[in-house]
Amino acid sequence: MPSEPAAPIDPVLHIPFPTSGSYPARWGNKVRPLIDGTTAFRRIHQAIEAARHSVWLTVAFILPTFRFPDQAGSLFDVLDRAAARGLDVRVIFWRPRVETISYGGTFSGSLAERELLAERGSRFRIRWDRAPGAICHHQKSWLIDAGRPTELAFVGGMNLNPNALGSPGHPGATERHDLYLEITGPTVTDVHHNFVQRWQEASERLLRDGVWGHTGDDDLMFPAVASSPCGVSLVQIQRTVHAGCYCDGHPTPDGHHCDIAQGEHAIFTQYRMAIDAARNTIYIENQAIPVPGISARLEAALQRGVEVVALVPAVPEPYVSTDRRLSEHRSRFDRLAALDRYENFALVGIATRTAEGTRANIYIHAKVMLVDDVWATIGSGNLHAGALFRNTEMNASFWDPPTVRALRCALLSEHLQTDTLSLDDRAAFRLYRRIARENRRRLDAGDPDWQGLAFRLDAATYGE
Repeated sequence: MPSEPAAPIDPVLHIPFPTSGSYPARWGNKVRPLIDGTTAFRRIHQAIEAARHSVWLTVAFILPTFRFPDQAGSLFDVLDRAAARGLDVRVIFWRPRVETISYGGTFSGSLAERELLAERGSRFRIRWDRAPGAICHHQKSWLIDAGRPTELAFVGGMNLNPNALGSPGHPGATERHDLYLEITGPTVTDVHHNFVQRWQEASERLLRDGVWGHTGDDDLMFPAVASSPCGVSLVQIQRTVHAGCYCDGHPTPDGHHCDIAQGEHAIFTQYRMAIDAARNTIYIENQAIPVPGISARLEAALQRGVEVVALVPAVPEPYVSTDRRLSEHRSRFDRLAALDRYENFALVGIATRTAEGTRANIYIHAKVMLVDDVWATIGSGNLHAGALFRNTEMNASFWDPPTVRALRCALLSEHLQTDTLSLDDRAAFRLYRRIARENRRRLDAGDPDWQGLAFRLDAATYGE
């Protein structure tokens, strides 16, 4: 794949952005990272309750036992209440194929699920959307009051899963760590455009069981004008879209080309560009270990002296162990092991202290990267091949040094239970490595009395 030419950017913000994707980088936004499920879903519910015109969302995975915090009820309770207030409520649900039915719980529009909607008297609009073969429509976006002065969006990777709720390191801790990003400003227009593009071309929209609450001819208008500035952040919506999923060529309001018939891989491009531009630090939180094309760039960054910390699930999903035994995946694990030979690298997990005094692993579901305390990305895209090259994904990258630095301090406070506000990013991640190494020593000695949650993992044997 050819290198992406660097786009012009303020020299203080030295991380370039891709120009090959559907959406431009837009100034004038306000962003707010939301760490972990209770914080994120409480804020999303507040936004839905305050909505004046519309609530639109894309859903990949959902479990029937999910409930919003503060006894707000299930997703359907919340959406039914919003529709009863007269709001325009629309949901795009992913409908798996046989190849993807084992990926996780979905609301696929089965006969039983449609009967449930009928029993509830649900009146909000649904379109179901399939993807070819083993591809997943993996976006998890929320859009409030699209195209109105009160609009805002949430972009992230959290599924509607009860395990997502809680705060790591505290009683009743979450079994998952994840983030959302709240956005207001011109970039919300691109989240709006993405929703309309998928709504218009949802694969099942013309099937009898492919819609709910309308006849399938209830199309939306693409946004014609970008939303007004309201902040100082530069933000870009970046996507992965597999070729052939959608073919619509409607431009964005500023005339940016958006024909994705041949696919889009802006998330992969942005990761490569950000890693290549890193001067001091790279911090990754991801559900998956990097593909070789990312690991090779991380090694080059390590050779430049960049501090790199990667937080992953201490116990990965079973497919990782299966892949480790297959020769075609060997390079991915060899590349990971190569990173661990550098003193300025650490692969880490996190584990909370239980009521019994032992340690229990917290699953990392986040898809986040921070670079040099000036740039970050939050979204649905993992660092595996499916998310970077095949699935339908959405990330929001933002250039905002005060916000990125505050996010770094908040994440390290959670994982290390240490305030790093007085430290620069290099010193903070060196401290992260030292604490993780000492906690690993205590773990191996059977001592659960750690500082914080983070402990070092052995990259050479990860997944065994």
